[in-house]
Amino acid sequence: MREIIVLGAGKIGRVIAEWLAQSGDYSVTMTDNNPESFSHVPSHPHIRTHQLDVSDQDQLGALIKGKYAVISACPFHITQHVAAAAVQSKVHYLDLTEDTACTNVVHSLAQEAHCALIPQCGLAPGFVSIAAHALAKKFDELRNVHIRCGALPKYPANALKYNLTWSTDGLINEYCNPCTAIVEGQSAKVSPLEQLETFSIDGINYEAFNTSGGLGSLCDTLDGKVVNLNYRSIRYPGHRDIMKMLLQDLRLIERRTLLKNIFEASLPLTYQDVVLIFINVSGMKGGQLIQETYVNKIYSEEVHGTMRGAIQITTASSLCAVVDLLAAGKIPQQGLVLQEDINYDDFIGNRFGQYYAKGEAR
Repeated sequence: MREIIVLGAGKIGRVIAEWLAQSGDYSVTMTDNNPESFSHVPSHPHIRTHQLDVSDQDQLGALIKGKYAVISACPFHITQHVAAAAVQSKVHYLDLTEDTACTNVVHSLAQEAHCALIPQCGLAPGFVSIAAHALAKKFDELRNVHIRCGALPKYPANALKYNLTWSTDGLINEYCNPCTAIVEGQSAKVSPLEQLETFSIDGINYEAFNTSGGLGSLCDTLDGKVVNLNYRSIRYPGHRDIMKMLLQDLRLIERRTLLKNIFEASLPLTYQDVVLIFINVSGMKGGQLIQETYVNKIYSEEVHGTMRGAIQITTASSLCAVVDLLAAGKIPQQGLVLQEDINYDDFIGNRFGQYYAKGEAR
């Protein structure tokens, strides 16, 4: 049985710990600096808890030494410290961060690593890169790769038409930071909250706009191979305009801690959510201009007797599937592993990847 360390007993971390333990193939040590967080960790013979300050490199190194893998489900600014400790201890490393600066640190550490470093193992970045790259490989020549993704309440009941379903820090981060893209064949930085577009799926209207981090490393992977590549978050109409008012007109972009406090005091958590994935790829195939589309809707559901939100399901299942594929030898065992390096069929055929298979449009 492989020993796994999961850092961060939050909404996603505790689901990852439970699912890996429930599989029967992993024993999990769940850590957090706040012992009150352990009250939400499920009781299981293959899960134990350990209070830990991740910033204490000595404690962290001692805990992960000799383990199979360490998973960071911590806030993005902690990620680089965990990756450094993993490299030093030669322990496989996985994370969920969407922050490009932290991911760049992981990339640099991977050059000398004797273990696998696998950043951005969630939904977006994460699975969307696996699915988009699988579509892109079918083309002789790429023109456009457009990735749209969002986690939304099924029953919006406030002006933002939004509820908290994952990290508040991560949400604010993606609304504030510059976004990577490829525009007319050139790598570019585009502004968050811009390039608003509207569309419908199954008769429901949505909007989408630039947010940071969702492309992961795809811009580097497809550089020189695609004319246009971009990522936009899906929300209900009107959300973007309110966020622009808060961040730009009221200047809360300069007071992110205040905005976080407002969100967490005002926007309730919901487990009645839906994750939408909408990917369009166009280009030349066999001498014809062709478009292929991937559409998926994943809903909240009861798993192992507990109701789980769609964002919990999609994020946790992505990371757990990557752990399984690593253990099975289906992805590289050393150095940097990008999400687009992962074979789509291997992922979707995995026992954890099957949560994505349920909602795929046929």
